[in-house]
Amino acid sequence: MQLNKDNHSFELLKIIFALTSERRRTAKYLSFNLLNPIDYITVSLCSTQIIMQQALLIIILTIFGLYLLLIVYYYKSWLAIPGFQPQTENLKPRTKITVIIPARNEEKNIGACLDSVCDQSYPQQLFEVLVVDDHSTDSTASIINNYSTKNVKLISLKDFVAGGELNSYKKKAIEVAIQQSTGELIVTTDADCLVPKNWLHTIAAFYEEHQPEFIAAPVSINCGNRFIEIFQALDFMTLQGITGASVYKKIHSMCNGANLAYTKKAFTEVGGFSGIDNIASGDDMLLMHKIYKRYPGKVMFLRSEEAIVHTEPVKTIGQFFNQRIRWASKANRYDDKRIFWVLLLVYLVNVMLLALPVIAVFDNIHLALGGTMLNIQCSIMGVWLVLLLLKTITELIFLYPVAKFFDKRRLLWMFPLMQPAHILYTVIAGWLGTFGNYSWKERSVK
Repeated sequence: MQLNKDNHSFELLKIIFALTSERRRTAKYLSFNLLNPIDYITVSLCSTQIIMQQALLIIILTIFGLYLLLIVYYYKSWLAIPGFQPQTENLKPRTKITVIIPARNEEKNIGACLDSVCDQSYPQQLFEVLVVDDHSTDSTASIINNYSTKNVKLISLKDFVAGGELNSYKKKAIEVAIQQSTGELIVTTDADCLVPKNWLHTIAAFYEEHQPEFIAAPVSINCGNRFIEIFQALDFMTLQGITGASVYKKIHSMCNGANLAYTKKAFTEVGGFSGIDNIASGDDMLLMHKIYKRYPGKVMFLRSEEAIVHTEPVKTIGQFFNQRIRWASKANRYDDKRIFWVLLLVYLVNVMLLALPVIAVFDNIHLALGGTMLNIQCSIMGVWLVLLLLKTITELIFLYPVAKFFDKRRLLWMFPLMQPAHILYTVIAGWLGTFGNYSWKERSVK
């Protein structure tokens, strides 16, 4: 089409240009005086589309901005956590501790776990180890019995509840063990974990100095050179950094059952797992929030290298998704609504980062935002790349001091490469955790 100043099509393009350049008064004048009804409808549709695109961009930037501010807040909060180093001189431990280890079909791990738990610098007369065999079908029970001379006692859960009767056997195992415990302080870990020599000494010293009712302590995933293992180690380290920051600032409840301590008194006062015993997971965070509601000032995070518990990664992608779906399944059960909004924000950010490149493949339209002084225009793919870069940089800044604490800075170079996989897994696990089911310890759970 040949354009000139007398051409009607040229006038139409002038109006659309006026709209995109925020010259609304000019566009309004031209639309009423120079266009026929059909062209006016076309211009109106263009105007509506532009407004919707601007609104979409504002929503995306607002959600993403809130996410970046949250990560920066976590970063500053992690740095503010005081490190704890127990005093060794003139320290006379006095706290009686009960270590509880639920175990189901853990013949490959339970021996090494008990070796590390029994080899503690803490006085032998001040701690006991209760291992609850949860209907194992392998040689777990017989291996546990070999440690009967080392403060280790085997409890068979089948003596208290038959298989197939419950939805949360782990909570029942811990509950039964606490009923038989003699310790003032309950410490829990998992059968596939290894604990450092000063583990109980550090926890007891922290407890005696600060008198908390609940202690969340650090956990680290060991890893080799396989992608799935490095991915888990980085993902879990991120969660641990958020755990420390959120518990220290008391902005929401977060912890991991592989390394927890709480007083027997507090467990009894909040009714134990009553009210949450029908939920398959959540023996850690759901209990933590019950205790937090009763003792808001006495829930603490123990930041000490001497207290880091180490666990092994799962070996396959299927096992990894199954584990994370199990963790995500309790999200809609949180009585702590503060963490619900955090989880929702994180999920929305990852959904956006997953959806934007898919949309761009089909229609890589340009989004515009601004006015006469500042006019920002960028394609959907461009927006996605900028947001992904900002997310990666901000999270790396947060992760660096956390990785230093866990001695995993060597893994950080892999973090940017794993961003796409992490976004995809977060969206899938979050969805299936709410609407799907999973298997755990050879049991199917809805």
